[in-house]
Amino acid sequence: MSVKKIGITGGIGSGKSVVSELLRLRGVPVYNADTASKSLLMTDGALISSLKALLGEEIYQGGTLDKKRMASMIFADKELLERVNALIHPAVIADFERWASHQNVPLLACESALVFESKMNSMFDAVVMVYAPESVRLRRAVLRDGATEEQVRARMQNQLSDEEKKNISDYVIVNDDKQALVPQLQKILAKLTE
Repeated sequence: MSVKKIGITGGIGSGKSVVSELLRLRGVPVYNADTASKSLLMTDGALISSLKALLGEEIYQGGTLDKKRMASMIFADKELLERVNALIHPAVIADFERWASHQNVPLLACESALVFESKMNSMFDAVVMVYAPESVRLRRAVLRDGATEEQVRARMQNQLSDEEKKNISDYVIVNDDKQALVPQLQKILAKLTE
């Protein structure tokens, strides 16, 4: 059986997880790249060694990644962020491929804010971008993460703009709290499973 793979992407606070949950409710397995990367940062020996070599042994305290320290280092230095991502993205891609090979379904999905930035888009039959206006995304992310607006904006700066993502995605779902998500998703699934 040929498996179709779709990437679910969108900026912080766009509603990627909501769309992923709608897919799960329809029986579509969804790999969450963010959750997987957090796990790999604690369990993948080669990745841990590479990060220690790049960021210093003290980036892991008692076997636990010092996320605040890493964030303050990489979000202040774009080149360092790219070097860290060059270590994490291949580990996540390999993990996704392992996971996908164990799924016996006609359709599966991968949720990742960085589908294009990590070059994962080439692995998918289609990329679905979840779009929400910036003001809506900011409000959602501040409420969800307990972060300041400035912190959320800083994270937004490290992602492709919504306009860029819209232009290179195969499908766009608008999640602006006005348009229903289910009919938009049903249309896309119908096209993907024709």
